[in-house]
Amino acid sequence: MRSVCCTCRPRFGNSVLAVLASLLIPGATLRSAPARPGPAQTKAMPFPTASVTIVLPPKLMATHPATLAVFGLDGKLAPGISVALSDGESVTTDPTGRAHFTAPATANYLLAQAEGVTAAALIDPASGASEPQSVTIPAFVSLRENFWICGPGLQGDAEADTVSIDAHPALALAASPECLVTIAPPGVEPGPASVTVAAPGVRWTASTTFVSLSYEAPHPALQPGEKGRLTVAAHGSSAKLSLVLENTSPDVLQFVRGDVQQLRTSGGANNSASIEVQTIRSGNFDFHARIVPLPDPAIAARYLQAAAPFASRDQRRRIEKLAARVARRPRNLDSERREISGILAQAVPGDFRTLLAAAFSAL
Repeated sequence: MRSVCCTCRPRFGNSVLAVLASLLIPGATLRSAPARPGPAQTKAMPFPTASVTIVLPPKLMATHPATLAVFGLDGKLAPGISVALSDGESVTTDPTGRAHFTAPATANYLLAQAEGVTAAALIDPASGASEPQSVTIPAFVSLRENFWICGPGLQGDAEADTVSIDAHPALALAASPECLVTIAPPGVEPGPASVTVAAPGVRWTASTTFVSLSYEAPHPALQPGEKGRLTVAAHGSSAKLSLVLENTSPDVLQFVRGDVQQLRTSGGANNSASIEVQTIRSGNFDFHARIVPLPDPAIAARYLQAAAPFASRDQRRRIEKLAARVARRPRNLDSERREISGILAQAVPGDFRTLLAAAFSAL
């Protein structure tokens, strides 16, 4: 196997359109050199590779405007993509890869679907109590991942919200009156950073730590059937971080303990984690790594409650009980994660699975 090839950092042009067109989806690619054929293995993946990625703000406000974005398979913001919303509305992304819509008045959540892919967002009531009273942002963010910021006074039209990270202009990809989604621009270095957000009449600043993930393939190169360790290093923080690695080429390289694994880095100056892998056959392979934010049991419970009506009678009761347990046990959620993961493994693609996946991601 050869060394890791990470996805390119986005590079900005001189215009808004050039900036948007060059943005890349976060992720990393590990490629293998030819090897002798070995036994094949197929496993179900909870998070299959999609043709597009829909970006929604994590929370919407009923009857208020909002913005979504769509990335294509090439990792660039995609114009001309038709997106069907669960309230019956359909929108098409503009030349910037974004689309404007209005959150429905009565639903508790919104689903957005394009090219067989569905994303979800929660909907809060259209009242002053729904607007955040303080600014929240993940404590750790990958330099190659989009991330959310929630705070008071935002605009649902993403073009009216401006973001800068350590004085580097960033783009609001998706937005609502409660939250927006952005991504770190080139020039932002790993480590602590200041994020400034401004909208008409408001301006506030929050802090986070940006982390760059790098990858080291097993050395020396493995032959089919041989096992080794794949190492993921975190740069920019000495804190112990939770990571999720998703294997998208299990027929080429197997993660010995499963194709989706959650790891915890060692912390310290050489902050890293590793997993055991086994070569199956020759070919290129990829995997994706992301930082896991702190659990949000309240959000997970709301998604579970939204998923319950789509389930069979017996399963519906199970999910309702699961939602109640999640709401009551914010500190110890390992068994609930395992239970949701087990249901996800059996769920067919559709609204039920999308809402369950959103609940799982919140934990």
